Amino acid sequence: MARYTGADCKRCRREKMKLFLKGSKCESPKCPIEIRPYPPGEHGRGRTKDSEYLLQMREKQKCARIYGVLEKQFRGYYEEANRRTGKTGDELLRILESRLDNVIHRSGFAASRDAARQYVRHGHVLVNGHKVDIPSYQVASNDIIEIREKSREMTPFIIARETAGQRPIPAWLEVISSQMKILVHSLPERGVIDTPVQEQLIVEFYSK
Repeated sequence: MARYTGADCKRCRREKMKLFLKGSKCESPKCPIEIRPYPPGEHGRGRTKDSEYLLQMREKQKCARIYGVLEKQFRGYYEEANRRTGKTGDELLRILESRLDNVIHRSGFAASRDAARQYVRHGHVLVNGHKVDIPSYQVASNDIIEIREKSREMTPFIIARETAGQRPIPAWLEVISSQMKILVHSLPERGVIDTPVQEQLIVEFYSK
């Protein structure tokens, strides 16, 4: 399966903002964007005004990088969103938010989406009582997601229980940290998705 293997911090510098791809490192003074808040490369500091096309492409890249999705899969999500009856941009974000790895991260059980993907791939996550090892699995309303009982005493999940409540939980999810369980009450509306992207620019990019 294709995946990005480069430096995550370069992605943040490329987008000129923190994408929170490295968990706690992003909150520390060691975060590279705090030290070098400009794009990587020898021309990173001397770039001129961005064109309309570049702004649209950068917004698409930023969104894909936040959720850890490569280009082919991201375009597939856009095409699926475009087939739905709601606003394409809203539907795209709803699809991305509904990924199982994102739900694990949003619940506070994983410090980053990368970590959440690893937990899912390694078989630590159950959905409605069945093991699911596909990070892109789309959760649905009324799904019950939990960490497998045998995995709950692993160090990352012990830490997640001890630090429960330190990270805000989206209103569409209910987390029972003592049982390492997540209840999906509904799929999110655009108003409660705090991902810092302008989805209309993404729609314009793919509409050309």
